Amino acid sequence: MIRAQLDKLLTVVIAGVLAGLALAAAALPAALVFGIGFSALSTPYSELPNTLRTPPTAQRSNLYANDGTTLITSFYQEDRVDVPLHEVAPVMRRAIIAAEDVRFYQHSGVDLRGVVRAFTVNKRDGQTRQGASTLTMQYVRNVLSNDPRLTETQRAAATELTTVRKLQEMRYALALERELDKDEILTRYLNIAYFGAGAYGIAAASKRYFSRSPAELTLAQAALLAGLVRSPDSDDPINGDADSALTRRSYVLERLAETGQVPPEEAAAARAEPLRLQPSETPNDCTAVPETHNDWGFFCDWFTRWWSNQSAFGATADERQRTLRRGGFSIVSSLDPGVQWATTEQVLKIYPVTKADAAPTAVVQPGTGRVLAMSVNRVYSVADNPVGQKNHPNTVNQLIAGGGAIDGYQGGSTFKLFAMLAALESGLPLSTDFVAPTQLLTQFPVSGEASCDGRWCPSNASPSSMDGPRTMWTAFGRSVNTYFAWLTERVGATGWWRWPNGSASCCGPTRTPGWPGTARRTGARSPWAWPRPRRWTWPPRTPRWRPRGPGARRCRWSRSPMRARPVDAAKPDCRQVLDADVARAAADAARCPVGDQSMYGRCDGATAPGLRAKLGRPVAGKTGSSERYETETVVAFTPQLAVASMAANPDDPRDAVGQAVQAQMVKAVGEVLTVALRDQPVRDFVPPSERTAFQVTAARTGN
Repeated sequence: MIRAQLDKLLTVVIAGVLAGLALAAAALPAALVFGIGFSALSTPYSELPNTLRTPPTAQRSNLYANDGTTLITSFYQEDRVDVPLHEVAPVMRRAIIAAEDVRFYQHSGVDLRGVVRAFTVNKRDGQTRQGASTLTMQYVRNVLSNDPRLTETQRAAATELTTVRKLQEMRYALALERELDKDEILTRYLNIAYFGAGAYGIAAASKRYFSRSPAELTLAQAALLAGLVRSPDSDDPINGDADSALTRRSYVLERLAETGQVPPEEAAAARAEPLRLQPSETPNDCTAVPETHNDWGFFCDWFTRWWSNQSAFGATADERQRTLRRGGFSIVSSLDPGVQWATTEQVLKIYPVTKADAAPTAVVQPGTGRVLAMSVNRVYSVADNPVGQKNHPNTVNQLIAGGGAIDGYQGGSTFKLFAMLAALESGLPLSTDFVAPTQLLTQFPVSGEASCDGRWCPSNASPSSMDGPRTMWTAFGRSVNTYFAWLTERVGATGWWRWPNGSASCCGPTRTPGWPGTARRTGARSPWAWPRPRRWTWPPRTPRWRPRGPGARRCRWSRSPMRARPVDAAKPDCRQVLDADVARAAADAARCPVGDQSMYGRCDGATAPGLRAKLGRPVAGKTGSSERYETETVVAFTPQLAVASMAANPDDPRDAVGQAVQAQMVKAVGEVLTVALRDQPVRDFVPPSERTAFQVTAARTGN
């Protein structure tokens, strides 16, 4: 036992002296050498830096579609994914040892023979031509230089050529070898080494150079990769010097033959092989989605924005992005490739990618809030556009979900739904009747063209089909402006709503938050203040809204299991924001605009009458035109699926797309529902209670 300890001590002392001589060309003081030697011998594994005991190697994260296998893209700072040793071809293991540390399985972390050889050669040549680093020492250096908790200066210090740094490597290497077996050290080394061309670790390198897994590497391929780790940038055969790479390959093959790892004839045959590269790049970030599925880019962009807002992944947005690009997550998203394909096909029938007008369309699953598809007639790309075209045909602005440079779009008459919800919550039933006039003078103060003696006075767009006795069913089906203006007076427009002239709304009952408050509660968001309108239709110049999941239960997108371990941010975040009976009543009235019939047979008139007949199953929805037809909106939903599509010019919000496009949008939304629901059972809506439908009869009032 004493002899063994003395041998280890002698190993450390000699290694320290010779390494210092080899690198610094000067002997260390004896006291320093012996001090370091004894310190290294007595340092336990448990006191090593955490990074060496549990190396925090950066690994790429992969984003998949909802089938768990279709790769959307990857995110990484270093293209790396760890693999166990049994998934690395034996010839690759032998090649890296032959290239970098032929006595790997004989030494204890520091190779005295290598140190003596390096010292002799370097002393003879007068410069550092050979190193004495074992694979274990190289592993220590790689781990310390890649520690994400260190600053750039600290990481650089971990690889600087100094005697102190070399001795530290030796101490750490000896401690590691006392705790870990050789195969574990080799596995860690292969997974952290840099092979050039942006490939970190043997799995990424095998794919980068040969488009195959490390288990499939041939002798010639393994020898080439093993030869790259010495000078990965200059010898890189893709971006650097292919001749140098071949020279290093020959060196590795010679070492394999000399040490008896491969027969000489096999080494010679591999040496004669030409350089047969099959390069492939791992996609990185949303602009690298497969070219044939460029439309996935907007969903990917939305995902990264979602990730950046989740506190579970870091304290700041920057920290969360670093977590994504270094954490090695496998993320199964909610994107359905089939639904996405059908949505994109229909969007491009509304507008081509070269059109300034856009048709952002989203497909959402009611009850969970999961987004199955996001599509728009644009190329997701950072490429330049023709002069004067900000967002077409190329853009990475979020034209569908909003955010960043995109504020959102006006929903037009689809927002009558929120006035109806507020009314239902206040106790008014669907049967609430009112004789809708062509024009209604309200109590809300405004100025300008929309003013009638200082008050807002909206008119019906089509008096012949809209005027007269109406209930919520028929008024919603025919999109009667004056009915919903009257209803807004009944339930109030309080809360955060401010009229365009800057005055806060003070009118109407205060027992409810009004329909804007209802809209916000169900997830709609308004990112900006209202501009002054030129004239008023319905709704009263609504702000630009960013939509969220519909329904009585508001849910955050939740489908993102990470590496098969629970993550708080990936759990469903559903909460009841509307009474279930209120939501059912609103859905019952929403069957009227699309040609369906309510549970009580009260629908009469529609703005998209053919949708129900074409779809062949119960459906609800609403169309909407904003002021001067600057936007057109079509929303349709079944119990299983909801689709929302808008037409607008993102470059010029005041540019009117025109009412004519609405018919094509209705057709497109219907086609998406047809394809997406093809294999799903026909389900009907749950009827509202008679109390919600008929309990109160409002007095007939009008102007």
